[in-house]
This record gives sequence, C-alpha cells and structure tokens, in this order.
Amino acid sequence: MGDTKQSVGIIVVAHADYGSAILRMAEFILGPLQDCTSISVDVALDVNETVARLTDAARRLDKGAGVIILTDMFGGTPTNLALSLLSTHHVEVVTGVNLPMVLKVFSSRTKPLDELATLAGDAGKSGIVVAGSMLKNK
Repeated sequence: MGDTKQSVGIIVVAHADYGSAILRMAEFILGPLQDCTSISVDVALDVNETVARLTDAARRLDKGAGVIILTDMFGGTPTNLALSLLSTHHVEVVTGVNLPMVLKVFSSRTKPLDELATLAGDAGKSGIVVAGSMLKNK
C-alpha cells in the first residue's frame, strides 16, 4: 500500500440553504468538490427525517478518516442534531461555519480529524475581522 492518506468527509448542517450556498461558494473558488454534502434544517422537515439524512451522510462520507460536521451556530437545531452523532459515529462538530473555515477544511482534509477540527475553528475565528477598526489602527 502507498502513503495515500484518507480524506475526512465534510458535512455542512445549517438553517435553510446556508450550507448548500457555502459549498457552492467553495466550489466557485476551489473547483469541483468531493466527499461532501450539505443538510438543510427547515421547520417544514421532520426532525427524525433530518437526523436520518445526517446519519446516512456520515456513514456514506466516512471513508476511514471520519467526518467533520460544520454547523452554523452553537445551540441551534443544526448543531444539536449533529451532536447526536458524536457517540455513534467517527465525527467532530465545529460550529460557526464561514467561508474561511470551509476553505481551510477542504485544503487540509488529509489531516487527522481532531487536528482538522482545530484548524477549522482557528480559520473560522481568524476570518472574522472588524475591517473599519482594523484599518483605522493601521
């Protein structure tokens, strides 16, 4: 066998269409994306159906390196549903998904899952800038 590392699967779970939109933005920047999906949480959908879709995606996208689940907001329904997989699947959940976080995850997905989760959190935080204040202080 070669040194080929397995890639971590990626799921974005968010309210409405935010997850699919952020994956489209990443694809616009990076080109075609693989082993990823988004799951929309909508009041019109049954919670059990959403959990089933999330569980199916986690199983399908775990090729041996696990799955990182990026959610929109800690304490929100998407995060709470994602957290339900922590004890049953090889997943990590990172909240506050933004474009810098998604780009970092796609460019670093051969890292171990726990390291990737830390990188995702750091990239998400560093991508938040109060531009006016920053420019005034230059």
